[in-house]
Amino acid sequence: MTASACLTHPVTGKSLATGTNLATDLPRDYEGLREYFQPLFDQIAAGAVERERERGLPSDVVRALDEAGFGTLRVPANHGGPGISLVDFFRLVMDLAEADSNVAHIYRSHYGFLESLRFQPRPIQEVWYSRVLAGATVGNASTEKGGNTLGSLNTTLTESGAGTAELNGTKFYATGSIYSDYTRVSAARVGPDGATQEGRQFAVVATDDAGVTLEDDWDGFGQKLTGTGTAVFSRVPVPAHAVLDRAPGSAEAVHEAAFFQLVLLAVLAGIARAARRDTVAVIRTRKRTFNTGSGLTFSEDPIIQEAAGRIAAKAFTAEATVLHAARALDAGIAAAEAVGADRTDFAGELPAELYGSELAVEHAMITVPELGIGAAQDLFLTVGASATSTSKALDRHWRNAQTVATHNPIAFRARSLGDYWINGTLPEGLNAIGDAKIAASATGDQR
Repeated sequence: MTASACLTHPVTGKSLATGTNLATDLPRDYEGLREYFQPLFDQIAAGAVERERERGLPSDVVRALDEAGFGTLRVPANHGGPGISLVDFFRLVMDLAEADSNVAHIYRSHYGFLESLRFQPRPIQEVWYSRVLAGATVGNASTEKGGNTLGSLNTTLTESGAGTAELNGTKFYATGSIYSDYTRVSAARVGPDGATQEGRQFAVVATDDAGVTLEDDWDGFGQKLTGTGTAVFSRVPVPAHAVLDRAPGSAEAVHEAAFFQLVLLAVLAGIARAARRDTVAVIRTRKRTFNTGSGLTFSEDPIIQEAAGRIAAKAFTAEATVLHAARALDAGIAAAEAVGADRTDFAGELPAELYGSELAVEHAMITVPELGIGAAQDLFLTVGASATSTSKALDRHWRNAQTVATHNPIAFRARSLGDYWINGTLPEGLNAIGDAKIAASATGDQR
Protein backbone atom coordinates (compact mmCIF):
# COMPACT_ATOMS: atom_id res chain seq x y z
CA MET A 1 0.00 0.00 0.00
CA THR A 2 1.07 3.60 -0.46
CA ALA A 3 1.15 6.10 2.36
CA SER A 4 -1.49 8.29 0.73
CA ALA A 5 -3.86 5.47 -0.28
CA CYS A 6 -7.58 6.12 0.19
CA LEU A 7 -8.83 3.26 2.34
CA THR A 8 -12.09 1.90 3.68
CA HIS A 9 -12.64 -0.53 6.53
CA PRO A 10 -12.00 -3.98 5.01
CA VAL A 11 -15.29 -5.33 6.44
CA THR A 12 -17.69 -2.48 7.19
CA GLY A 13 -16.72 -0.26 4.25
CA LYS A 14 -16.48 2.75 6.56
CA SER A 15 -14.15 5.48 5.33
CA LEU A 16 -10.85 5.39 7.17
CA ALA A 17 -8.33 8.10 7.87
CA THR A 18 -7.52 10.62 5.20
CA GLY A 19 -3.97 11.63 4.38
CA THR A 20 -1.22 9.54 5.89
CA ASN A 21 -2.48 8.73 9.41
CA LEU A 22 -4.50 5.52 9.63
CA ALA A 23 -5.13 6.16 13.32
CA THR A 24 -7.07 9.38 12.90
CA ASP A 25 -10.51 7.77 13.06
CA LEU A 26 -9.71 4.97 15.48
CA PRO A 27 -11.45 4.89 18.87
CA ARG A 28 -9.20 5.46 21.89
CA ASP A 29 -10.86 3.02 24.30
CA TYR A 30 -11.18 -0.76 24.38
CA GLU A 31 -14.94 -0.91 23.93
CA GLY A 32 -14.80 1.29 20.83
CA LEU A 33 -11.79 -0.54 19.41
CA ARG A 34 -13.35 -3.95 19.96
CA GLU A 35 -16.51 -2.86 18.15
CA TYR A 36 -14.39 -1.44 15.34
CA PHE A 37 -12.18 -4.51 14.87
CA GLN A 38 -14.65 -7.28 15.77
CA PRO A 39 -15.95 -7.71 12.19
CA LEU A 40 -12.36 -8.36 11.09
CA PHE A 41 -11.72 -10.68 14.03
CA ASP A 42 -14.86 -12.66 13.14
CA GLN A 43 -13.70 -12.95 9.55
CA ILE A 44 -10.28 -14.10 10.71
CA ALA A 45 -11.82 -16.74 13.00
CA ALA A 46 -14.04 -18.02 10.19
CA GLY A 47 -11.03 -18.84 8.04
CA ALA A 48 -8.73 -20.18 10.77
CA VAL A 49 -9.53 -23.88 10.32
CA GLU A 50 -9.08 -23.80 6.54
CA ARG A 51 -5.78 -21.93 6.85
CA GLU A 52 -4.60 -24.51 9.36
CA ARG A 53 -5.57 -27.49 7.20
CA GLU A 54 -4.19 -26.04 3.97
CA ARG A 55 -1.28 -24.17 5.53
CA GLY A 56 -2.56 -21.01 3.93
CA LEU A 57 -0.54 -17.99 5.01
CA PRO A 58 -2.80 -15.26 6.47
CA SER A 59 -1.35 -12.54 4.23
CA ASP A 60 -4.76 -11.14 3.26
CA VAL A 61 -6.10 -10.87 6.81
CA VAL A 62 -2.86 -9.31 8.05
CA ARG A 63 -3.07 -6.77 5.23
CA ALA A 64 -6.68 -6.03 6.17
CA LEU A 65 -5.69 -5.45 9.80
CA ASP A 66 -2.83 -3.19 8.71
CA GLU A 67 -5.12 -1.14 6.49
CA ALA A 68 -7.63 -0.81 9.33
CA GLY A 69 -4.91 0.70 11.54
CA PHE A 70 -4.35 -2.24 13.88
CA GLY A 71 -0.60 -1.64 13.80
CA THR A 72 -0.91 1.93 15.13
CA LEU A 73 -2.49 1.29 18.53
CA ARG A 74 0.58 1.94 20.69
CA VAL A 75 1.85 4.99 18.80
CA PRO A 76 1.78 7.73 21.49
CA ALA A 77 -0.90 10.40 21.28
CA ASN A 78 1.71 13.17 21.13
CA HIS A 79 2.94 11.61 17.88
CA GLY A 80 -0.55 11.38 16.38
CA GLY A 81 -1.38 7.84 17.44
CA PRO A 82 -4.19 6.35 19.54
CA GLY A 83 -1.82 5.91 22.50
CA ILE A 84 -4.04 3.26 24.10
CA SER A 85 -3.05 1.72 27.42
CA LEU A 86 -1.28 -1.60 27.62
CA VAL A 87 -4.29 -3.08 29.40
CA ASP A 88 -6.55 -2.18 26.45
CA PHE A 89 -3.91 -3.32 23.98
CA PHE A 90 -3.54 -6.75 25.57
CA ARG A 91 -7.31 -7.18 25.72
CA LEU A 92 -7.38 -6.70 21.95
CA VAL A 93 -4.45 -9.10 21.48
CA MET A 94 -6.37 -11.77 23.38
CA ASP A 95 -9.46 -11.11 21.24
CA LEU A 96 -7.38 -11.54 18.10
CA ALA A 97 -5.59 -14.62 19.46
CA GLU A 98 -8.94 -16.24 20.17
CA ALA A 99 -9.77 -15.74 16.49
CA ASP A 100 -6.38 -17.01 15.26
CA SER A 101 -3.32 -17.31 17.49
CA ASN A 102 -0.99 -17.19 14.47
CA VAL A 103 -2.21 -13.74 13.42
CA ALA A 104 -1.91 -12.32 16.93
CA HIS A 105 1.61 -13.75 17.24
CA ILE A 106 2.65 -12.07 13.99
CA TYR A 107 2.13 -8.63 15.57
CA ARG A 108 4.41 -9.39 18.53
CA SER A 109 7.49 -8.24 16.61
CA HIS A 110 5.86 -5.06 15.35
CA TYR A 111 4.66 -3.99 18.76
CA GLY A 112 7.94 -4.89 20.42
CA PHE A 113 9.55 -2.44 18.03
CA LEU A 114 7.00 0.26 18.92
CA GLU A 115 7.62 -0.23 22.64
CA SER A 116 11.37 0.08 22.07
CA LEU A 117 10.84 3.20 19.99
CA ARG A 118 9.53 5.05 23.07
CA PHE A 119 13.08 5.14 24.40
CA GLN A 120 14.82 6.32 21.24
CA PRO A 121 15.87 9.91 20.40
CA ARG A 122 13.06 12.06 19.05
CA PRO A 123 14.46 12.34 15.48
CA ILE A 124 14.36 8.54 15.19
CA GLN A 125 10.87 8.45 16.70
CA GLU A 126 9.59 10.97 14.18
CA VAL A 127 10.80 8.89 11.24
CA TRP A 128 9.33 5.60 12.40
CA TYR A 129 6.12 6.75 14.05
CA SER A 130 5.12 8.54 10.85
CA ARG A 131 5.79 5.40 8.82
CA VAL A 132 3.77 3.23 11.19
CA LEU A 133 0.87 5.67 11.13
CA ALA A 134 0.96 5.44 7.33
CA GLY A 135 0.57 1.65 7.55
CA ALA A 136 4.13 0.29 7.74
CA THR A 137 4.81 -2.74 9.94
CA VAL A 138 8.04 -4.12 11.37
CA GLY A 139 9.03 -7.76 11.85
CA ASN A 140 11.81 -9.20 13.96
CA ALA A 141 15.04 -11.14 13.40
CA SER A 142 17.02 -11.71 16.58
CA THR A 143 17.83 -15.33 17.37
CA GLU A 144 20.69 -17.19 15.73
CA LYS A 145 20.69 -20.97 15.34
CA GLY A 146 24.11 -21.57 16.84
CA GLY A 147 27.78 -20.79 16.68
CA ASN A 148 27.43 -17.65 18.76
CA THR A 149 28.35 -17.82 22.42
CA LEU A 150 25.79 -16.87 25.04
CA GLY A 151 25.38 -13.10 25.11
CA SER A 152 27.03 -12.51 21.72
CA LEU A 153 25.92 -12.29 18.10
CA ASN A 154 27.48 -13.35 14.83
CA THR A 155 25.35 -10.90 12.85
CA THR A 156 27.26 -7.64 12.47
CA LEU A 157 26.44 -4.00 11.88
CA THR A 158 29.62 -2.38 10.63
CA GLU A 159 30.01 1.39 10.70
CA SER A 160 31.16 2.91 7.42
CA GLY A 161 32.16 6.26 8.87
CA ALA A 162 29.93 8.05 6.36
CA GLY A 163 26.68 8.09 8.32
CA THR A 164 25.60 4.63 7.25
CA ALA A 165 26.37 1.05 8.28
CA GLU A 166 26.32 -2.36 6.66
CA LEU A 167 24.36 -5.36 7.98
CA ASN A 168 25.52 -8.96 7.47
CA GLY A 169 24.36 -12.18 9.07
CA THR A 170 21.81 -14.98 9.32
CA LYS A 171 18.93 -15.36 11.76
CA PHE A 172 17.03 -18.54 12.52
CA TYR A 173 13.75 -16.91 13.60
CA ALA A 174 12.31 -13.91 11.77
CA THR A 175 8.76 -14.00 13.09
CA GLY A 176 6.31 -11.85 11.17
CA SER A 177 8.91 -10.48 8.77
CA ILE A 178 7.41 -12.02 5.61
CA TYR A 179 4.24 -10.02 6.30
CA SER A 180 6.07 -6.78 7.14
CA ASP A 181 7.58 -3.82 5.35
CA TYR A 182 10.64 -3.78 7.60
CA THR A 183 12.37 -6.10 10.02
CA ARG A 184 14.39 -5.21 13.11
CA VAL A 185 17.66 -7.13 13.31
CA SER A 186 19.85 -7.48 16.39
CA ALA A 187 23.56 -7.24 15.62
CA ALA A 188 26.98 -6.86 17.16
CA ARG A 189 28.52 -3.43 16.68
CA VAL A 190 31.67 -3.26 14.59
CA GLY A 191 33.63 -0.02 14.26
CA PRO A 192 35.19 1.32 11.03
CA ASP A 193 38.45 -0.27 12.16
CA GLY A 194 36.83 -3.72 12.18
CA ALA A 195 36.94 -4.13 15.95
CA THR A 196 33.82 -5.56 17.63
CA GLN A 197 32.47 -3.19 20.27
CA GLU A 198 30.60 -3.97 23.47
CA GLY A 199 26.83 -4.18 23.46
CA ARG A 200 24.50 -4.56 20.54
CA GLN A 201 22.39 -2.50 18.20
CA PHE A 202 19.29 -3.02 16.11
CA ALA A 203 19.12 -2.34 12.40
CA VAL A 204 15.68 -1.71 10.88
CA VAL A 205 15.84 -2.69 7.22
CA ALA A 206 13.31 -2.99 4.42
CA THR A 207 12.23 -6.57 3.78
CA ASP A 208 12.32 -5.99 0.02
CA ASP A 209 15.94 -4.79 0.04
CA ALA A 210 18.08 -6.67 -2.49
CA GLY A 211 20.32 -7.95 0.30
CA VAL A 212 17.47 -9.39 2.40
CA THR A 213 16.29 -13.00 1.95
CA LEU A 214 13.34 -14.27 4.01
CA GLU A 215 12.37 -17.95 4.06
CA ASP A 216 9.11 -19.47 5.22
CA ASP A 217 10.88 -22.59 6.50
CA TRP A 218 9.69 -22.81 10.11
CA ASP A 219 9.00 -26.53 10.71
CA GLY A 220 7.43 -26.48 14.18
CA PHE A 221 4.20 -28.41 14.77
CA GLY A 222 2.41 -25.30 16.02
CA GLN A 223 2.10 -21.61 15.10
CA LYS A 224 2.93 -22.74 11.58
CA LEU A 225 1.66 -19.59 9.87
CA THR A 226 3.62 -16.92 11.74
CA GLY A 227 6.36 -16.56 9.12
CA THR A 228 8.93 -17.71 11.65
CA GLY A 229 11.72 -18.64 9.25
CA THR A 230 15.32 -18.04 8.31
CA ALA A 231 16.48 -14.53 7.38
CA VAL A 232 19.74 -13.77 5.58
CA PHE A 233 21.23 -10.27 5.38
CA SER A 234 24.02 -9.64 2.90
CA ARG A 235 25.64 -6.21 2.68
CA VAL A 236 22.41 -4.40 3.51
CA PRO A 237 22.96 -0.62 3.82
CA VAL A 238 21.50 0.90 6.98
CA PRO A 239 21.01 4.68 7.34
CA ALA A 240 21.56 6.40 10.68
CA HIS A 241 17.84 6.76 11.46
CA ALA A 242 17.48 2.97 11.17
CA VAL A 243 20.14 2.14 13.79
CA LEU A 244 18.76 1.80 17.31
CA ASP A 245 21.07 1.53 20.30
CA ARG A 246 20.32 -0.83 23.18
CA ALA A 247 21.88 -0.39 26.61
CA PRO A 248 21.73 -3.52 28.80
CA GLY A 249 19.83 -2.92 32.02
CA SER A 250 18.22 0.28 30.72
CA ALA A 251 14.54 1.11 31.12
CA GLU A 252 14.07 0.16 27.48
CA ALA A 253 15.67 -3.26 27.94
CA VAL A 254 13.64 -4.04 31.07
CA HIS A 255 10.33 -2.86 29.64
CA GLU A 256 10.62 -4.38 26.19
CA ALA A 257 11.72 -7.77 27.51
CA ALA A 258 8.66 -7.92 29.76
CA PHE A 259 6.40 -6.68 26.97
CA PHE A 260 7.69 -9.27 24.48
CA GLN A 261 6.91 -12.10 26.91
CA LEU A 262 3.49 -10.76 27.84
CA VAL A 263 2.44 -10.80 24.18
CA LEU A 264 3.12 -14.54 24.15
CA LEU A 265 1.08 -14.97 27.32
CA ALA A 266 -1.79 -13.00 25.78
CA VAL A 267 -1.65 -15.36 22.79
CA LEU A 268 -1.84 -18.32 25.20
CA ALA A 269 -4.82 -16.77 26.97
CA GLY A 270 -6.49 -16.30 23.59
CA ILE A 271 -5.88 -19.97 22.79
CA ALA A 272 -7.52 -20.94 26.10
CA ARG A 273 -10.52 -18.82 25.16
CA ALA A 274 -10.67 -20.48 21.75
CA ALA A 275 -10.64 -23.89 23.44
CA ARG A 276 -13.54 -22.76 25.65
CA ARG A 277 -15.44 -21.45 22.61
CA ASP A 278 -14.99 -24.65 20.61
CA THR A 279 -15.76 -26.88 23.58
CA VAL A 280 -19.06 -25.13 24.18
CA ALA A 281 -19.96 -25.18 20.48
CA VAL A 282 -19.41 -28.94 20.23
CA ILE A 283 -21.28 -29.75 23.44
CA ARG A 284 -24.30 -27.65 22.53
CA THR A 285 -24.86 -29.46 19.23
CA ARG A 286 -23.76 -33.01 20.06
CA LYS A 287 -26.53 -35.65 20.16
CA ARG A 288 -24.52 -38.87 20.48
CA THR A 289 -23.30 -39.96 23.90
CA PHE A 290 -21.29 -42.82 25.37
CA ASN A 291 -22.77 -46.10 26.54
CA THR A 292 -20.77 -45.70 29.74
CA GLY A 293 -22.28 -42.29 30.50
CA SER A 294 -25.50 -41.09 32.10
CA GLY A 295 -27.57 -41.35 28.96
CA LEU A 296 -28.22 -37.61 29.02
CA THR A 297 -27.36 -35.30 26.15
CA PHE A 298 -23.91 -33.73 26.43
CA SER A 299 -25.36 -30.31 27.17
CA GLU A 300 -27.24 -31.74 30.19
CA ASP A 301 -24.67 -34.25 31.41
CA PRO A 302 -23.14 -32.97 34.72
CA ILE A 303 -19.80 -34.68 34.03
CA ILE A 304 -19.47 -32.90 30.69
CA GLN A 305 -20.63 -29.64 32.26
CA GLU A 306 -17.93 -29.98 34.91
CA ALA A 307 -15.24 -30.55 32.28
CA ALA A 308 -16.41 -27.49 30.34
CA GLY A 309 -16.42 -25.49 33.55
CA ARG A 310 -12.80 -26.37 34.23
CA ILE A 311 -11.82 -25.23 30.75
CA ALA A 312 -13.71 -21.98 31.28
CA ALA A 313 -11.96 -21.43 34.61
CA LYS A 314 -8.54 -21.93 33.02
CA ALA A 315 -9.38 -19.42 30.28
CA PHE A 316 -10.69 -16.92 32.84
CA THR A 317 -7.61 -17.22 35.05
CA ALA A 318 -5.19 -16.93 32.13
CA GLU A 319 -6.90 -13.76 30.92
CA ALA A 320 -7.06 -12.25 34.40
CA THR A 321 -3.36 -12.95 34.96
CA VAL A 322 -2.38 -11.32 31.67
CA LEU A 323 -4.42 -8.21 32.49
CA HIS A 324 -2.91 -7.98 35.98
CA ALA A 325 0.57 -8.04 34.44
CA ALA A 326 -0.50 -5.50 31.82
CA ARG A 327 -1.57 -3.09 34.56
CA ALA A 328 1.87 -3.51 36.11
CA LEU A 329 3.48 -2.73 32.74
CA ASP A 330 1.37 0.42 32.42
CA ALA A 331 2.52 1.50 35.89
CA GLY A 332 6.13 0.65 35.10
CA ILE A 333 6.37 2.67 31.92
CA ALA A 334 4.51 5.59 33.52
CA ALA A 335 7.00 5.62 36.39
CA ALA A 336 9.93 5.44 33.97
CA GLU A 337 8.62 8.40 31.98
CA ALA A 338 7.95 10.37 35.17
CA VAL A 339 11.64 10.25 36.18
CA GLY A 340 12.95 10.64 32.63
CA ALA A 341 14.17 7.06 32.30
CA ASP A 342 12.77 7.00 28.76
CA ARG A 343 15.46 9.50 27.68
CA THR A 344 18.70 8.25 26.18
CA ASP A 345 20.76 10.45 28.55
CA PHE A 346 19.13 9.10 31.74
CA ALA A 347 21.73 8.03 34.29
CA GLY A 348 19.66 7.62 37.45
CA GLU A 349 18.20 4.64 39.23
CA LEU A 350 15.30 2.90 37.54
CA PRO A 351 11.99 3.16 39.43
CA ALA A 352 10.77 0.19 41.46
CA GLU A 353 7.56 0.05 39.40
CA LEU A 354 9.58 -0.84 36.30
CA TYR A 355 11.16 -3.83 38.02
CA GLY A 356 7.73 -4.63 39.44
CA SER A 357 6.32 -4.95 35.95
CA GLU A 358 9.12 -7.34 35.01
CA LEU A 359 8.41 -9.46 38.08
CA ALA A 360 4.69 -9.49 37.35
CA VAL A 361 5.35 -10.93 33.90
CA GLU A 362 7.84 -13.44 35.35
CA HIS A 363 5.12 -14.75 37.68
CA ALA A 364 2.61 -14.94 34.83
CA MET A 365 5.07 -16.91 32.72
CA ILE A 366 4.91 -19.79 35.21
CA THR A 367 1.13 -20.17 35.28
CA VAL A 368 -0.38 -18.92 32.01
CA PRO A 369 1.36 -21.52 29.77
CA GLU A 370 0.05 -24.32 31.99
CA LEU A 371 -3.44 -22.84 31.85
CA GLY A 372 -3.39 -22.42 28.08
CA ILE A 373 -2.05 -25.90 27.43
CA GLY A 374 -4.45 -27.37 29.99
CA ALA A 375 -7.52 -25.75 28.46
CA ALA A 376 -6.53 -26.94 24.99
CA GLN A 377 -5.86 -30.47 26.23
CA ASP A 378 -9.04 -30.75 28.33
CA LEU A 379 -11.13 -29.99 25.25
CA PHE A 380 -10.59 -33.62 24.18
CA LEU A 381 -11.93 -34.92 27.51
CA THR A 382 -15.36 -33.53 26.71
CA VAL A 383 -15.86 -34.92 23.21
CA GLY A 384 -13.89 -38.10 22.73
CA ALA A 385 -12.25 -39.53 19.63
CA SER A 386 -14.36 -37.49 17.20
CA ALA A 387 -12.48 -34.40 18.36
CA THR A 388 -9.33 -35.75 16.75
CA SER A 389 -10.77 -35.45 13.24
CA THR A 390 -8.37 -33.45 11.10
CA SER A 391 -11.33 -31.73 9.46
CA LYS A 392 -12.08 -29.99 12.76
CA ALA A 393 -8.44 -29.03 13.43
CA LEU A 394 -9.14 -28.84 17.16
CA ASP A 395 -5.66 -30.14 17.82
CA ARG A 396 -4.29 -26.81 16.61
CA HIS A 397 -5.09 -25.23 19.98
CA TRP A 398 -2.91 -27.72 21.87
CA ARG A 399 -0.10 -27.61 19.30
CA ASN A 400 -0.12 -23.83 19.17
CA ALA A 401 -0.18 -23.51 22.97
CA GLN A 402 2.72 -25.93 23.33
CA THR A 403 4.73 -24.06 20.71
CA VAL A 404 4.17 -20.65 22.28
CA ALA A 405 4.95 -21.99 25.76
CA THR A 406 8.36 -23.31 24.66
CA HIS A 407 9.63 -19.82 23.85
CA ASN A 408 10.76 -19.46 27.45
CA PRO A 409 11.25 -22.68 29.41
CA ILE A 410 9.12 -22.48 32.54
CA ALA A 411 11.79 -24.16 34.67
CA PHE A 412 14.25 -21.30 34.11
CA ARG A 413 11.62 -18.68 34.91
CA ALA A 414 10.58 -20.53 38.08
CA ARG A 415 14.21 -20.74 39.22
CA SER A 416 14.65 -17.02 38.63
CA LEU A 417 11.57 -16.25 40.72
CA GLY A 418 12.72 -18.56 43.48
CA ASP A 419 16.04 -16.72 43.59
CA TYR A 420 14.16 -13.42 43.83
CA TRP A 421 11.91 -14.48 46.71
CA ILE A 422 14.71 -16.21 48.61
CA ASN A 423 17.62 -13.87 47.95
CA GLY A 424 16.05 -10.71 46.52
CA THR A 425 17.85 -11.18 43.20
CA LEU A 426 16.14 -9.34 40.37
CA PRO A 427 15.80 -11.26 37.08
CA GLU A 428 18.62 -10.43 34.68
CA GLY A 429 18.32 -11.00 30.96
CA LEU A 430 21.30 -11.91 28.83
CA ASN A 431 22.31 -9.93 25.79
CA ALA A 432 21.51 -12.74 23.36
CA ILE A 433 20.71 -16.45 23.29
CA GLY A 434 23.71 -18.59 22.34
CA ASP A 435 25.96 -21.55 23.09
CA ALA A 436 26.88 -22.10 26.74
CA LYS A 437 30.35 -20.79 27.51
CA ILE A 438 31.36 -23.37 30.14
CA ALA A 439 30.03 -26.88 30.66
CA ALA A 440 29.38 -27.97 34.24
CA SER A 441 31.79 -30.90 33.84
CA ALA A 442 34.61 -28.50 32.92
CA THR A 443 34.26 -26.71 36.23
CA GLY A 444 33.91 -29.82 38.33
CA ASP A 445 30.34 -28.83 39.19
CA GLN A 446 28.29 -32.04 39.36
CA ARG A 447 25.01 -30.44 40.40
